[in-house]
Amino acid sequence: MPDKKVFIFDTTLRDGEQVPGCKLNSKEKIEIALELEALGVDIIEAGFPISSPGDFQSVSKIAGVIKNAIVCGLSRAVLKDIEAAAQALKNAKRPRIHTGIGTSDHHIKSKFNSNREEILERAIQCVKWARNFTDDVEFYAEDAGRTDNEYLAKVIEAVIAAGASTVNIPDTTGYCLPHQYGEKIAYLVNNVPNIDKAVISCHCHNDLGLATANSVSGVIHGARQVECTINGLGERAGNTSLEEVVMILKQHHALGFHTGIKSQLLNPVSRLVADTMRMPVQPNKAIVGSNAFAHSSGIHQDGFLKNALTYEIINPEEVGAEGSKIVLTARSGRSALAHRFQKLGYQYSRNDIDTLYVQFLKIADRKKEVEDSDLRDLAGKHQPEALIA
Repeated sequence: MPDKKVFIFDTTLRDGEQVPGCKLNSKEKIEIALELEALGVDIIEAGFPISSPGDFQSVSKIAGVIKNAIVCGLSRAVLKDIEAAAQALKNAKRPRIHTGIGTSDHHIKSKFNSNREEILERAIQCVKWARNFTDDVEFYAEDAGRTDNEYLAKVIEAVIAAGASTVNIPDTTGYCLPHQYGEKIAYLVNNVPNIDKAVISCHCHNDLGLATANSVSGVIHGARQVECTINGLGERAGNTSLEEVVMILKQHHALGFHTGIKSQLLNPVSRLVADTMRMPVQPNKAIVGSNAFAHSSGIHQDGFLKNALTYEIINPEEVGAEGSKIVLTARSGRSALAHRFQKLGYQYSRNDIDTLYVQFLKIADRKKEVEDSDLRDLAGKHQPEALIA
């Protein structure tokens, strides 16, 4: 059976850093890069070397400290870009140059004022230039999501023949529906004669909230690399979320895919990135949000307390979270109240809980969340059957 490993290409330090307010200095970039390597990321896109002297230096320094992961530098289909990337990566143990050009008619006509034939020639040329510096060249067909499939297949065949070992099929605008993106990947698998000579990569944006779904669909249809960021950071509405893709593939065993990510480090790395890039994670964010394992509905709490699998498909420890939380609100029931009292050291009879619950609801209606201090106050006023540990 063919190996069904999915390579994780992290672009937090390149695409993620494009978020307004998320600029990093070299020291911060190196710290995050080292944590990404410890996490098990296969490819770290360290930056866009030609974009600024600071980014060049950051890529160069990261290239010098990363021992196992591939270090990648982005470039346009321009010789000076490629030369800058090669220079920045010269100390990398495993360098990759990521180069390419827009292939949709929107880009060809409006952005480049060109035509399909000229763009095809430029695509081939940029790969050949990059191959002068490294055998590991990735080609991106920008706006592939809106590129005609027949023309896209022609470009991909040509760049693989020119030496590209990875071909990136970006849904640059986040436009595709999952079935459309999956069908695009399948079309390339079935219509590019030399596709077996390269790894197909997904790079999906989240403009319609479909980046993760599209990437997983791409993998199911033949892609073996996913380009993503910690916490889903990225241009505009963001990129595919690394933690989401990793845990989807891990949870759905029947798909047969695996990654090299150490999932127990997902939450610690998420917090590091959020703090360093000064971009808080929304509480209801999948996998790494503060509420990802919090239960406040009475129905949910009762089921969870009987068996965690009723409402949690992931063990919090599996992703490095601090644990499940029972949050007491006006929606909570008696089971959750009794559970919290027990954790505080109080053993109450069912009758006591019934009595305390009436008082609890009065507090809960006044406050968004009932705290332990509120419960201790309640316990202090209710002595009858209480056995205080």
